Amino acid sequence: MAALALLLVVTACSAPGDPALVASTTRPTPDPTAGSAADTAEATPATTPVPTALPTPEPTAAPTPAAPFAMNLFRDGAFVQQYTFDWCVAASVQMAWNMVMPQARTLRDDQQALWELARDRSSNAHGGANPFGWAAVLTEIGVGSYDVVSVDDYEQALRTAARALRLTQRPVGLVMWSGRHAWVMSGFEALGDPALGDDFTVTGIRVVDPLYPYGSASWGPSPSPNSLLTPAQLATQFVVREPRRWSSGLGAGYLLVLPSTPLTAWRDVPARGLTAA
Repeated sequence: MAALALLLVVTACSAPGDPALVASTTRPTPDPTAGSAADTAEATPATTPVPTALPTPEPTAAPTPAAPFAMNLFRDGAFVQQYTFDWCVAASVQMAWNMVMPQARTLRDDQQALWELARDRSSNAHGGANPFGWAAVLTEIGVGSYDVVSVDDYEQALRTAARALRLTQRPVGLVMWSGRHAWVMSGFEALGDPALGDDFTVTGIRVVDPLYPYGSASWGPSPSPNSLLTPAQLATQFVVREPRRWSSGLGAGYLLVLPSTPLTAWRDVPARGLTAA
């Protein structure tokens, strides 16, 4: 009777095929192919990334070193000694002439005439010839057009002189001993050609001192004619000139009697003192 009563209760609460009854009495069948996410990850082997090759950088070409360059206007017979201790400018004019002209000027009378010409064209000369007279005479007798310039940096002064000499093929005047003496720069050596641009360094300076072989007790010995000096050697006697007296219109610096144009014409001015080369 108890069993019959239970059956009646069940039959009254659920219709045949009721899904609720089926759900409550049917056990799920496990899927043998299904697994958890952890099981799937564990079952799948990890993929090893392939490294990406880095681009090979192009090799940087080393800069080409500047080629050595040299020029020298000095030639046999160009040197002239100053005949007095006052005539260094006139002797320097003679030597500049001798480096570029077909005939040489070497005589004392000619040197005196050139000194008087330079003295007359010097400003505030106090009875002597200064670099302005020096430049004026070089221009007047036809060696080229010359100007007096002051450069405040030593290395730049050497570069300025070398470039002018290279481009004009004319010697450069060096105002030595803080304005008290005159030398001629006849050539130079450099790394790089000044005619090709700014990439050059002056390594040697060719000089001619009209006071040779006497020199100065204060400033040092005179180099022999056509000596090649290093910049450091030249710097012991080629020093800054402070603005005073005749140079009051120039800034403090290294003074150059600088050619600005090539030779314009051959002139026999003054006529005295020409000798065959």
